[in-house]
Parts: sequence; structure tokens; C-alpha cells
Amino acid sequence: MRRAIRLVALLAALGALWLVGGWFLPGPLKADRPFMVASGDSLSAVAAKLEREGAIGSAKVFRVRARLLGSDTPVKSGRFLLPKGASPRILLDILQGGRLNRLFVTIPEGMPSIMVRDRLMATPGLTGDIPVPAEGSILPDTYEIGAGETRAAVLGRMQAAMTRTLDQLWRARSTRTFAKTPEQAIILASIIEKETGKASERRLIAGLYTQRLRIGMRLQADPTVIYPITKGKPLGRRIRKSELRADNGYNTYAKAGLPKGPITNPGKASIEAALNPAKTDYLYFVADGTGGHVFASTLAEHNANVRRWYAIRRARGEM
Repeated sequence: MRRAIRLVALLAALGALWLVGGWFLPGPLKADRPFMVASGDSLSAVAAKLEREGAIGSAKVFRVRARLLGSDTPVKSGRFLLPKGASPRILLDILQGGRLNRLFVTIPEGMPSIMVRDRLMATPGLTGDIPVPAEGSILPDTYEIGAGETRAAVLGRMQAAMTRTLDQLWRARSTRTFAKTPEQAIILASIIEKETGKASERRLIAGLYTQRLRIGMRLQADPTVIYPITKGKPLGRRIRKSELRADNGYNTYAKAGLPKGPITNPGKASIEAALNPAKTDYLYFVADGTGGHVFASTLAEHNANVRRWYAIRRARGEM
């Protein structure tokens, strides 16, 4: 009898050791893993998902340990990051404590819509498909993504942000702007966005293009030639002479005036520049070799600047 009692006691001790020890021992996760908890998910549902995703060995055992050794605080909804080798105790602490892994998606200035769709489709944690949005309809910015949010909802927030921003900037526009409508402002801003990455040049280039538009001079902006070919993605080669002659509604070498639509999604600063261009008599600009541009009022000055730029390129072995 005593031997049986001792055996039972030993088994009970071993069981308690297994129950408690397994609560603190490292888990099977081989790497950090994002984990979603939907609103209203129960502990049982979360445990089953943890097992499916390889974070724990058994959902049933996890539930037993959680109820005996954990707190009765409900799990929270959201997106979490489960650490490599996290024990069941740590997992429950993360999911009950709400240590959310906040997820963001960034759309940089000048990203065309075809690439915006690619980025949203590749962003984990989002659901559903989306078409390529209208060019120029998205405000470049960093957006926080909610747990289980649809891509369509995220895209809608990006487009609503552009609508609000454009409305505000349009009301504050200068009388110098060439844009007669908000749509024209976005078209011009998209060209400015593609032509320079220097903040100090945006209003100057806007003023230069405004001058050309007012006198009927062609904009001759290379990015407008490239857009119909790649939909805004990098061309990866030099523009061909036939492409400079192509009459497709976008090519500003072929016709004077603005192209028929935006060529990218411009940022707020480029929209502000299009609506508040600098007052200037410049009509020409060319790269200066430092990432910026040199400007000129006459063709003779411009040709001299071009020769200097070609000399720089030859010295670099680019020509």
C-alpha cells in the first residue's frame, strides 16, 4: 500500500513538474513570427491557431496550463510578434498584455500606382485583392494598418488622404499657378515629382514649367515619355528617338501643354510647388552632376550648361 501511495505521489509530482515546467520552457518557434488575433477570438481559438502555426505543441495542453497557471485576462485582438523560442507563459503574456506589433506601409513620393498595388499586395497582414488605382489618386505617406484590414480599405484611406490634401492646397493656391483645375495641379505636380528629388528645386521647376506652358513652349519632360512605356516603372535604358516622337497623349516632346494624365503619385510638397510656383524667367534646366540642376533663361546659356554636363559625364566614363 505504501509503495502504491509513493508511486501515486511520484506520478503526481512528475505530472506537476511537467505541467509547470512546460509552462516556462522554450517553445518550438524557430524564428520571430507575426500573429493575428481577430476581434472576439476566444482563448480556445487562439490556442488552436498557435498550434497550427507551430508556436506551441498542443492547443489542449496550452489551454490547461493557461487556466491553471496564467491570469484570466482575455486575449486582445491585433497583430503581435511572437519571439523565437517563446515559452507558453511568454506567449500568453504577449497576447493578454496587448504588446502589439504595429504594422505600417510606406508609399514614397513619386511611386506610380502600379507599384503601389504591388507593395500593398506584398504587405503581410492585409486581405483581399485590389486593382491598380488611378494614377495620382494616392497621397504618398506612411499609413498604419489595422489587424486583418483589407487592401481595399487601406487604399481607400490613401485616396481619401489625397482628396483632403488636394482640397486644402487648392484653396490656398497662388494666382501664378497654371493649373485651372485640381486635376491639372496633380498632373503638373507629378512631372515636378519625377524631375527632381531636391526640395529646394521644386518651386523653381514649377515656375519654369509654368513659364513654358504660358508661352506655348513644349515641356519636353523625359518622364512623360517613359510613362506610357513602363506605367511609371524605371525604363532601364535610354529613351529611343522613336519614343520621343510618339504621340500618345503623354509625350510632352510631341505636343505642347500638359499630358493627358498624371505620371505618378506626387507628394504634398510637389503639389504645393505646382500650385505656388516660383516667379522666374528660367525656361531650361539640365543636371549639374551633384544630384541637382542648373537653370538658364536663354537657349545659349542652356547649351553651355549642357556641354558642361556632357563633360562631367565623359569624365565619369558615362559617355
